[in-house]
Amino acid sequence: MPKLTKAELIRAVAEETGQSQDAIEKTLAALTNKIIQTVKNGNDVTLSGFGTFKRKENSARKGRNPATGEAIDIAASSSLSFKQAQAVKDELNA
Repeated sequence: MPKLTKAELIRAVAEETGQSQDAIEKTLAALTNKIIQTVKNGNDVTLSGFGTFKRKENSARKGRNPATGEAIDIAASSSLSFKQAQAVKDELNA
């Protein structure tokens, strides 16, 4: 299954907007950094019509090393979750 790389995304947005690829790359970097920092500080980021980025806390748990079968402790961690807006869901299922 093909995927859109960061470089391809930058190129496509630059073509669509008529801006330079460098400007789009800087904008994308600023956008992603701001989302990460805002969520890291405990706030959600909502882009109307697109979705919401939230911080998800994963608790510590027991796991197994698949190679050896040995029991291991998996530390608690945080991750970024995304919930799509209804408009996005509708578009994907159209």
